[in-house]
Amino acid sequence: MNYVLNALLPICLIIFIGYAFKHAKFPSTDFWPKMDKFTYYVLMPCLLVYELAVAKIDLTYTVNLVLASLFGIFIILIILVLLNLILHFENRAFTSIVQGGIRFNTYVFLALVNAVYGGEGLVLAAIVIAFAIPFLNILCISVFAIYTRDGKFSLSSFFKTIVKNPLIGACVIGGAINAFGIPLPVFILKSIAIVSHAALPMGLLSVGVGLELKYLKHAKKELVVSSVAKLVIFPMIAYGLAQLMGLVGMSLCITVIFASMPTATSAHILARELGGDVSLMASITTLETLACVGTLFLIVPLL
Repeated sequence: MNYVLNALLPICLIIFIGYAFKHAKFPSTDFWPKMDKFTYYVLMPCLLVYELAVAKIDLTYTVNLVLASLFGIFIILIILVLLNLILHFENRAFTSIVQGGIRFNTYVFLALVNAVYGGEGLVLAAIVIAFAIPFLNILCISVFAIYTRDGKFSLSSFFKTIVKNPLIGACVIGGAINAFGIPLPVFILKSIAIVSHAALPMGLLSVGVGLELKYLKHAKKELVVSSVAKLVIFPMIAYGLAQLMGLVGMSLCITVIFASMPTATSAHILARELGGDVSLMASITTLETLACVGTLFLIVPLL
């Protein structure tokens, strides 16, 4: 139990410090959006490039790890679609339910994997991210296209989104350096490593800044359905798929941790741009971020 506390409590503390900073307006109101952008486009890509570039990658279980994660996402989507046929959610609300049920918070995922498994785990997590992000974008944009008039799927727009995504780009660059044995000067690697040290703490502070407790008073059945699907059902399905595909040890644990993550704060952007229910999305994001603290305390010791 001590290792669980040592892994989770620092993450929780940093998230709540971010929330406190936001409400104290420290250092200023406009600082955190800029810092979040800097973390997303600079700090986190540096972390992924460095970890993948210097890693010793064993592909034995990596393919099954990725497949288990992607199949899990798709199964949850199917469950939510079938549930919608019974409960008849309003279309805009359903798009937020789906995003809450299948998306994941990259910052929390990487921070927790790093706390439990260190650099070796970060490499596997980065590989999952590289495949999960485009897959999730396809599914989410398709759901908007089906359930709202504003959600029109454009193949060219989708590829532009993928190409411009700094996390995917970082994974490709780091993987290419590793795969082709591209030599980098030591001073460059060390520079990237130093910058990357700031990625996870700043990312977790940004998660705290993104919490919107005021929206929780508008809690509805949609909020409960999305959160239960993400934090309870998805981890169970991921565990079953991982076992079915022969994953053990760290690979199995990372698969379940991936499934146990709260939804991404970037879901707000998609909801706003494509006509989703933004306030419900904010409620789902906040509740899942808070609730995952409890669910992870139950799940991690079992792995």
